[in-house]
Amino acid sequence: MEYLELFFKSIFIDNMVFATFLGMCSYLAVSKKVSTAVGLGAAVIFVLAITVPLNWLLDQYILQPGALSWLGESYETYDLSFLSFILFIATIATMVQLVEIVVEKFSPALYNSLGIFLPLIAVNCAILGGSLFMQSREIPTLGLATVYGIGSGIGWFLAILAIAAIREKIRYSNVPAPLRGLGITFIITGLMAIGFMSFGGMLTGGDEEETTEEKTVKVDTKEDKEDAKNELVNNTKVIK
Repeated sequence: MEYLELFFKSIFIDNMVFATFLGMCSYLAVSKKVSTAVGLGAAVIFVLAITVPLNWLLDQYILQPGALSWLGESYETYDLSFLSFILFIATIATMVQLVEIVVEKFSPALYNSLGIFLPLIAVNCAILGGSLFMQSREIPTLGLATVYGIGSGIGWFLAILAIAAIREKIRYSNVPAPLRGLGITFIITGLMAIGFMSFGGMLTGGDEEETTEEKTVKVDTKEDKEDAKNELVNNTKVIK
């Protein structure tokens, strides 16, 4: 259940584009055609699915304070957390280079259509954001980190696929001249972000149960106070 909850939360509730507006440069530039959007989205899913668990291992066994204790007691005081950005970006750049080689080998047309934005995945803030969110939220296991990476990638993929499909349709629509191009794209993105906010109520069942318990405690406390007040009044009458 924990894996499924994190998976859907990373796709819909904590969507990289609509919740945190990360990766907007390639989201806007490569979303003119569905075919190129699918290719870049698949590349982002692959990179996030690999880099987030790899960076989780780096964080757990190298970067965190005391993470080097597996090397011996003398290394327990070492804190290499200041190297997080460098190592995370190095891991991401390695995976992006691998993706670039594979795409160029098996799909030259897609490689040419993506252009400079394929190698720029290495500095895409959505990719680095996935690893940093994983670190800041202290995801406890490698399996959850993998699920979070895949879910975040799918969320970004759905966002760019949706905006690409809409942009292909509105190309033939009568859009007001001042809003054509990026103007209408930003408006649609804002409306989609508002729509994705409605998914925030998907995983609030536990909060509702806690709220019900709190209400029950408050009611019991109120009844206890009333009983104590009545008892005090009765005792006062007896004394008189």
